[in-house]
Amino acid sequence: MTKPVARVPQRRNARSNRARILATARHELGRNPDLTLEELARASGVVRRTLYGHFPGRTALLEALAEEASEALRNTLATATRPEDPAERALAHFTFSMWHLGDRYRFLLSLARRDLGLDRVAEILKPARDEGTAILERGQRDGVFHTLLPPAVLSAGLEAMTVALLEEVNSGALEDDGARTAVATLVAAGVPERRARVVVDEVALTVTAERAAED
Repeated sequence: MTKPVARVPQRRNARSNRARILATARHELGRNPDLTLEELARASGVVRRTLYGHFPGRTALLEALAEEASEALRNTLATATRPEDPAERALAHFTFSMWHLGDRYRFLLSLARRDLGLDRVAEILKPARDEGTAILERGQRDGVFHTLLPPAVLSAGLEAMTVALLEEVNSGALEDDGARTAVATLVAAGVPERRARVVVDEVALTVTAERAAED
């Protein structure tokens, strides 16, 4: 009697192929937003049939990347949220965390707006936007941040600035590991520059230690 063929290795290979395709897509789409699925298949080292088996079209691929980014964002927020810290430290830590994540997925924002729509982008970013707004609201209440703008509006402005600075890094016009952007964010929120630099230097040590522990 013929024994059934084990399907576990096939499933493992399928997961491995899918993960490799997504990792390659993150890298290649960052360099060429108009990358075709055929080009992605070659870059991933899989045949077209394998790629289309996982992602039947560009929208399906971008949706998978969007879901991956959404999950990464939720995981990052689990450690980026510091309600026990003073608002200025919490905002600096939040900015560092979002910078690290944004550096990985910065290409996705423009592609998602074009291919998936603004509502999907807003859905992905909502947890981060809510957390940023909450930190700013707390800082305004404590007198640490200015009150020229409502917290949600100020949060939107800081987000736009961060995205713009990520693009400058991407173009080679700026070198930043997140520290410059964190200082600029605190200053834009109303913290004096000298104090902002001290806070960011302190938080940078904490972030470095956390990342070393993750590795």
